[in-house]
Amino acid sequence: VHGESRADRLQTMASETWTVAASQTAQRTYNPIRAIVDTMNLQPNPEKELIPLSIGDPTAFPNLPPAPTAVQAVVDKLTGGKNNGYPQSIGYADSRAAIAKFCSSPRAALDAKDVVIASGCSGAIDLAISVLADPGKNILIPRPGFSLYKTLSTSKGIETRSYNLLPEKSWEIDLKHLESLVDDKTAAIIVTNPSNPCGSVFSAEHIKEILEVAYRLRVPIIADEVYEKMVFTGVDYHSFAELSTNVPILACGGIAKRFVVPGWRIGWVLIHDRNDAFKATVRQGLVQLSQLILGGNSFVQAALPALLETPAAYMQGNMAHIQAAAMACYEGLTRVPGLTPVMPQGAMYIMVGIDMGQFKDFADDRAFCQKLLTEQSVFCLPAQIFEYPNYFRIVTTVPLDKMSTAVERITEFCDAHRK
Repeated sequence: VHGESRADRLQTMASETWTVAASQTAQRTYNPIRAIVDTMNLQPNPEKELIPLSIGDPTAFPNLPPAPTAVQAVVDKLTGGKNNGYPQSIGYADSRAAIAKFCSSPRAALDAKDVVIASGCSGAIDLAISVLADPGKNILIPRPGFSLYKTLSTSKGIETRSYNLLPEKSWEIDLKHLESLVDDKTAAIIVTNPSNPCGSVFSAEHIKEILEVAYRLRVPIIADEVYEKMVFTGVDYHSFAELSTNVPILACGGIAKRFVVPGWRIGWVLIHDRNDAFKATVRQGLVQLSQLILGGNSFVQAALPALLETPAAYMQGNMAHIQAAAMACYEGLTRVPGLTPVMPQGAMYIMVGIDMGQFKDFADDRAFCQKLLTEQSVFCLPAQIFEYPNYFRIVTTVPLDKMSTAVERITEFCDAHRK
């Protein structure tokens, strides 16, 4: 404006509102764990030691340290000075070969070209969803199920449709319900085996039933197998790929849980291509998507050839502890009127049903878990987070004495609030 000084103009501009809008991707991104937990009163009883049974981090207590051989493998690469630069976007060739050897079975052989290294199993799941589904498509996810599947999908404009798991059948898939959700826009079915949050392990027979449905409907499978082989005594583990002759599968795994190092951030996508269904564009698509962030960190993936040789006795010892804690939890809570734990078969979780009609003072699982925390300092996750109300999830990697104390406190809590 004529006659207005530069200082006046700057002052006018400074007083004007300037709003920068976040992207649609950011606005669509939603984490149900944060949405529920952040609205809870998370103040434990100061007179009782907190026992966190909520987060699936096996390092939360010192009872399950990583194997010394795994730690040394990483130290050697870190101090060796040869892995400080950028690796290939899909990962070092010898690291991918080591993963292929580690994950191969007689009926599902792999080599280095079938492996894409990612930043943790979450990064692998992100790659698998992104390579198979466009905005406007849909993918099928389990209910109850790991909330990240929905978070990743909705942020990309991909619809999620939840198929039911059946607690009375050790959390098998309701296949009729799953099939009813499929249409011409269904890009993939996500399966979790062993399961988070259920701790269930599918039998070979059930996996074959799932594969039959997927083949008949021509829908590929994303198999979240980060808890691969983490099963209890007497339970057999089968990967989806080893039982598939005609369904293409992207299997996602990593070192976070079995090796007790979630912060090391190494995961992978395994390409189990049946009948060359992935050959035309999916293989190259994974390579292109891997170039967005250049994969996992260099020195940990460089250590994989040695790290993956961790003695089997280490894994067996960890699973013996997890099984003992799960049994103590199951047996203790089975005796509590109004609670129905579902015995797990592996992974590191147990789901517990709540008969709300038997209790006063809370209307749902969220209120139950909040009051349990504030009165007894036991923190469990309400299963609303997994789209399965009136259940709660307990993590079974805690020391056995703390699990026993937690069961005693939950029993006392239920007695105090029973009608």
